[in-house]
Amino acid sequence: MGSDGHNRGVSTEGGNPLKTSSFEGRLQLKNFMFTGSTPSPSSPEPRRSQRLLTPQSVASSPVASRSPYKSRKRKGQPEAQDVETSSGSRQSTPLVSFTSPPKKRSRKSSSYAPPSTYAHLPHLPDAIAPNLLILSIGLNPGLQTARSGHAYAHPSNLYWKLLYSSGITPVLCKPQEDQEMPRRYALGHTNIVARPSRNGAELSKAEMDEGVSILEDKCRRWRPEVACVVGKSIWESVFRVRHGRALAKGEFHYGWQEERMGVSEGGDGEEPWEGSRVFVAPSTSGLAASLRPEEKERIWKILGDWCVKRRKEREEEASASKSIEE
Repeated sequence: MGSDGHNRGVSTEGGNPLKTSSFEGRLQLKNFMFTGSTPSPSSPEPRRSQRLLTPQSVASSPVASRSPYKSRKRKGQPEAQDVETSSGSRQSTPLVSFTSPPKKRSRKSSSYAPPSTYAHLPHLPDAIAPNLLILSIGLNPGLQTARSGHAYAHPSNLYWKLLYSSGITPVLCKPQEDQEMPRRYALGHTNIVARPSRNGAELSKAEMDEGVSILEDKCRRWRPEVACVVGKSIWESVFRVRHGRALAKGEFHYGWQEERMGVSEGGDGEEPWEGSRVFVAPSTSGLAASLRPEEKERIWKILGDWCVKRRKEREEEASASKSIEE
């Protein structure tokens, strides 16, 4: 039994003696462990990234390598900038985006527009009657005024506010009340040019000069005590037609003028008349910014003080006439 035990691992098959069994045929994990030493020539060299094999230095290359593919950036997206930190290292920090404010649309310069441009808009009717205290003479109806059918209807126009602040009207009136002004306050309005336009630049000097004779006829017929010229350019046309030249430098001033409008020598059943006094007031248009609002109020207040005084005198005269009749 002892010889059987000694020869148990020996094979006699084929006449060749068998080798002694061992554990070498099993998986040897030590052959696959990383030891950090140079690999044997028989083992394949591990793959290395080409990017890692190429040394890169920030100091040696002033320009960082760029990808061959350009990244798509949104418009206005801030770029990154290398910022040196307190430790001496560099880190990429995005720049703060400072977007410029949107540019204001430049207003197109206005030039002459023929009457056909706004021929589809109606003309504004005058508010006029006999025995007026003040007849306001404007330039021409604006587009919104023409569409609404009421004088000085644009919200930016200061006409109705200045009438109230100066004392010409005791209450703040609305554009929709324009036709009631002659009856309520002895106030009327008309224009030197009847056709509407976007602004005064779309009118020609020729058509403004043509309107002067029409204004003279209206003053002569209706005989208002004061013709209030609302805007310097209107008085320039009146002066140009009367004197055949433009106003000289320093010759113009706002307020009361020495000349009158609608003077009548009489004849043909018409009594002579000295004409309407002329007061030149600043334009009330929101586009007219040559004078500050407080300056406009100061000039209009001169006319307002006269109007308050003259209205009181009329009331006293009417009261005296009534008492005499009784």
